Amino acid sequence: MAKVPLLDLCGFDGSDIEKKDLVQQLRLACQEFGFFYVRGHGIEPALQARLEEHSAHFFAADEATKMQIRMELGGKAWRGYFPVGAELTSGRPDLKEGIYFGQELVPDHPQVKAGTPLHGSNLFPYIPGFRETVLEYMAAVTNLGHTLMRLLSLSLDLDVQYFSRHFTSDPLILFRIFHYPPGPTLSAAELEQSAGYWGVGEHTDYGLLTILKQDGCGGLQIKSRDLWIEAPPIDNAFVCNIGDMLERMTGGLYRSTPHRVRNVSGRGRYSYPLFFDPGFDVDVGLLPNMSVSSVDNTERWDLRSVYDFKGTYGDYILSKVARVFPELKRTISDESE
Repeated sequence: MAKVPLLDLCGFDGSDIEKKDLVQQLRLACQEFGFFYVRGHGIEPALQARLEEHSAHFFAADEATKMQIRMELGGKAWRGYFPVGAELTSGRPDLKEGIYFGQELVPDHPQVKAGTPLHGSNLFPYIPGFRETVLEYMAAVTNLGHTLMRLLSLSLDLDVQYFSRHFTSDPLILFRIFHYPPGPTLSAAELEQSAGYWGVGEHTDYGLLTILKQDGCGGLQIKSRDLWIEAPPIDNAFVCNIGDMLERMTGGLYRSTPHRVRNVSGRGRYSYPLFFDPGFDVDVGLLPNMSVSSVDNTERWDLRSVYDFKGTYGDYILSKVARVFPELKRTISDESE
């Protein structure tokens, strides 16, 4: 069975155009899978361990304590905690709980003053070191995102700084900590026939690049050539996948691959995705050396085309998150009036 490729970034500083083997590996991974692992990423194991410790501390708390930072209190910034079943995928409740974070912006930041959705300050629990650890981790992985985007530029025969100049000089950074409670014990046949029990159902990501730290429980599956394959955890390696905007930019050369999660480990599963996306106000179109693929791109898992919408990345992502949290849709709409 096909395996998701593993890329070693050791020695790549984001500007070395002589790393031709690495560039070719990435190109093939994005065309074949839309997913790849990276190691040699430089994110300190001690920082990752602190993040895991604080996450376990928070999710072990009772519901009332966790709801002290519920998303309804985050307003248009779309930050905070949500309980199991509150997030939807394709209209079906996910069997996970989590905390939403983003760039920590002060009240007088121009986009905060302008009331731009998804911009503002975070909600943190009263756990010593939690805030500092999350912000340090986000900064480190954001730097990794810039490095990977330089590598992606090279893989598309573009100048190494192309994405930075045109799309990600001020990227939209969204970070999540997800906890998947243990699922029911079912046989393989029952799991295959079951429409429920998904930690998160089949979906694609919205932006450019997702950088995921997952624990040792497994459960992540990706769709490759109409078959679901496992993307198991690899020690100190992150799982990366491209999103809808990179598929749109490349005309389908790089595909935004459906994926899903089902926790059958018998214990709580933790995952830490950081979404490295275009700037909120950036118009996203075809790259200059690309044309729309002859492959049928008009229908996807959600029966929606990434080529139909007009506008900025902010327009695109707001149309998506409103479906994920329908109860919070009014928050943005009401405050915009």
